[in-house]
Amino acid sequence: MKKSAHAAKVGPIEATGHGFSLPNEMGEMPSNIVIEQIENPQTVEQMISSTERGVLVTRLWYIREVDPYEKIVTGMTRDGTFLIENGKVQSGVRNFRFNESLIHMLSNVEAMGTSVRASGEESFDMVVPAMKIKDFNFTEVTKF
Repeated sequence: MKKSAHAAKVGPIEATGHGFSLPNEMGEMPSNIVIEQIENPQTVEQMISSTERGVLVTRLWYIREVDPYEKIVTGMTRDGTFLIENGKVQSGVRNFRFNESLIHMLSNVEAMGTSVRASGEESFDMVVPAMKIKDFNFTEVTKF
């Protein structure tokens, strides 16, 4: 079985019960994501005002796993995607498809907000904050 670099480094740990039993062909599959509250969370407005050029994403959907061992997922933006320039929302933009490693994404968090309970129509409940992430990998513009 292929191990991630992190798994090889930390060695075996006791399962928390929030994923499929191992071994399995899917790898780990957390189904109860909770990101603890950080000190000094930022508001979305503060994240926007500190952004020279970026994209404000209000919702992601149709998220699918591409590579279970590298934790790469694909999906699309939905229901509000906006261009940010010079610390201000400038205009709406078309939606994007993305392919991104969750490990890469979480390694590039510049700011986080207050954690809130969130749930999607295809997903499980989570407790997660808004995040400002640098170098997120959008791959193409969608048709809508």
